[in-house]
Amino acid sequence: MNTFGILLKITSFGESHGKSVGVVIDGVPSGLTIDEIFIQKELDRRKPGKNKISSQRKESDKFEIISGVFENQTTGSPITIIIPNIDSKSKDYENIKEVFRPSHADYTYHQKYGIRDYRGGGRSSARITAGWVAAGAIAKLILKTKNISVNAYTKQIYNISINTDYEKLDLSETEKNNVKCPESLTAIEMENCIEKARKDGDSLGGIISCVIKNCPAGLGEPVFDKLNAQLAKAVFSINAVKSIEFGSGRNIINYKGSEINDEFILKNDKVKTSSNHSGGIQGGISNGETIYFETAFKPTPTILKPQNSVNIKGEKVIIKPEGRHDPCVIPRAVPIVEAMAALVIADFFMLSKSDKM
Repeated sequence: MNTFGILLKITSFGESHGKSVGVVIDGVPSGLTIDEIFIQKELDRRKPGKNKISSQRKESDKFEIISGVFENQTTGSPITIIIPNIDSKSKDYENIKEVFRPSHADYTYHQKYGIRDYRGGGRSSARITAGWVAAGAIAKLILKTKNISVNAYTKQIYNISINTDYEKLDLSETEKNNVKCPESLTAIEMENCIEKARKDGDSLGGIISCVIKNCPAGLGEPVFDKLNAQLAKAVFSINAVKSIEFGSGRNIINYKGSEINDEFILKNDKVKTSSNHSGGIQGGISNGETIYFETAFKPTPTILKPQNSVNIKGEKVIIKPEGRHDPCVIPRAVPIVEAMAALVIADFFMLSKSDKM
């Protein structure tokens, strides 16, 4: 399936080395002012080739809106965004066109479809997430009208981690370094670690944290479209994601119920919780507190070291990929996590308008 969402739907299209990638966004209400400068800034946060610790593929990611917007306002009809591919080098993949790369989607795509686009991974490439980020930027514009913010940041790369609670971090610092970490000294360590892995022809994984503030209580559709379930589905759609945890996550097992329950209190005549171990979601529905989750990404599977594999004939081979690859996907994945979370929150916000008379 290439379509995601309930009322606010996105349909993703394109391949890594095709003419373009893009997205169709259906369900955006009419009258929303489209800020193209903001959309471009979001795409620039994700695009490759900006520094030595990312893929050196040079994509400008200049987008074009070809439907759904008139005189800078949404019309209520589907919005189509196209992002051309201008720097694909398919020849770099000739040597692996009949070989299954370890920990990639090559083998599973071949088994499912009997054919695969080997050029940069084709449809399984993270290149297609450029369209998702453009759609997420529009979702952010919707949420901005309700004062809801979505901010992600790099919490950990390999064994280097932030130990500060998200509530004590200044998230405005996130974009001030190449790794998108809001702690400057930790960011330096992370970048040095990625650079060493790059020089060694290896790769690293890590953790991205996401903080959603000012989300109203009551968002979520029990039982099978719980808010946390849809957020998890959205995040797991992103390449290389291996896990997600909300609030205190699996660490919650180290406490008793009497220690971990989020007790209700009154604060300025509003119902609040004294703690937020639930991560802002209870019973699959937002409770009005900050929504907080962490997601872990595996190391980039393409490494410049020889590895054992097999080809489409079932023969054993040694593979050493060529081309341009991220030694660590975490920094470029931060805006993708934000985009997918924003799409879910905007979708459920729109759905909530039909919950009561």
